[in-house]
This record gives sequence, structure tokens and C-alpha cells, in this order.
Amino acid sequence: MSRKLPPRQHRKSRRPASPPRAARRRGGLVRPRQRIAGERDSQPFCPPERWHEPLGREQIDIVTESAGEGYLHPVTAQEVAHRIEQLPARFRQPLEVVQLSRMTKKRALMPLYGLQWGSTVYLYPIEDSLIETYTRPPLPAQVTEARMFGGKWVQDGHNWELHWTLPALKDFYLNNILIHEIGHVNDIRNSNSQDRERFAEWFAIEYGYRASRRRN
Repeated sequence: MSRKLPPRQHRKSRRPASPPRAARRRGGLVRPRQRIAGERDSQPFCPPERWHEPLGREQIDIVTESAGEGYLHPVTAQEVAHRIEQLPARFRQPLEVVQLSRMTKKRALMPLYGLQWGSTVYLYPIEDSLIETYTRPPLPAQVTEARMFGGKWVQDGHNWELHWTLPALKDFYLNNILIHEIGHVNDIRNSNSQDRERFAEWFAIEYGYRASRRRN
């Protein structure tokens, strides 16, 4: 299923590099989740994805795939479209596709919150229990980020769980993950991965977290 945002001014398309060999995990400050089942110590990998080539689209296409058994999409295509429309027009221009992707067995081994490739942003589902399980304690930055959006870390024996409510998770995805990845789409200056990540984190705070709090 797909939804399109209203047409915008035409622009030249930018062809990206090949699909990423290693995807950023769970967005922003959150590290890859160390899973109880299927935990791997190998280098990060990027499971097969439906890569959308930049075509200079006149509209932003929002594609929704089924979340997968045991998972849900915290946000809808309509909510994503509404949030994108709140961004300044100059930041919407480079974006062509947002895809709510399906969780697969391979992706579940190293799950993501979001991913950017070229002019496309991918948002990934989360457990329908709204509880994420980690085998290592969170870093202080992870605790802070979760608290900013209403997530709560709880220790369960040797494991750690990140508990969400659906409203908090919507806030996290719409005002952090989505905006973080759109920041990457708009970053045409930085080539170093650390510099790109710093820019996207700044972008998410300025145009996601702070902007949403000013509206509220």
C-alpha cells in the first residue's frame, strides 16, 4: 500500500551509492540490540531490502508493508505524511520515498529503527509487546534518549528491557527516527560516517524533538 504527499517543485535527482553494507542500528544514540535469541558477534550487515532508486519524483511516496508476525508499525502512513508536511519545504525536497518495511527473520537478528539510502527513508517495525530486550545495560545516552520520548529501561535479571507505550513510541518514531533519517537525506556536505551521524542527531533534535515541543 502506498500514499503520496502533494506534488512539489521539480528537482534533479541524485543517484546514491550502492546499498549500504552496514546499516545504522536502531537510529540515533541507540546501539544495536543484543538479542536473547539469535545473537551474533559478526560485523553488522544489511539484510535484503527493496531499494528505491532516486527518480526525481514529483511527490513523496509513502509505502507500507505488513509489519510481520509479532511486530507492529508504531506509526501510520498518514501520520508520517502529516509529520513530513510540518518540515520546512527545503528539507522535504530531497526526500522521495518513505517505506514502512516488514520485519523478517534476517532483520530480527540485527533489528533497526530506521535506515536512509539515497532519497529514501526506511522505518522498521517493533515488537507488538512494545518491549525491547537487550543483553547489555544501556549507556547513559541511551537512558537519556529513551526518557526524552517516554521510554523506560527496566532490568530483568541479566537482561535489560526498554518499555514503551504506543503514544511514546509514536513520538519517538515521528520526532526522532523519521527526522534523523531525513537529516541524512539532506546531508550533502559530510562524507565521514561520524560527521554524518552528528549532523543527523543535531537535525533530529532541532527539527524533531525541539520543534515538536514548541508546537505542544
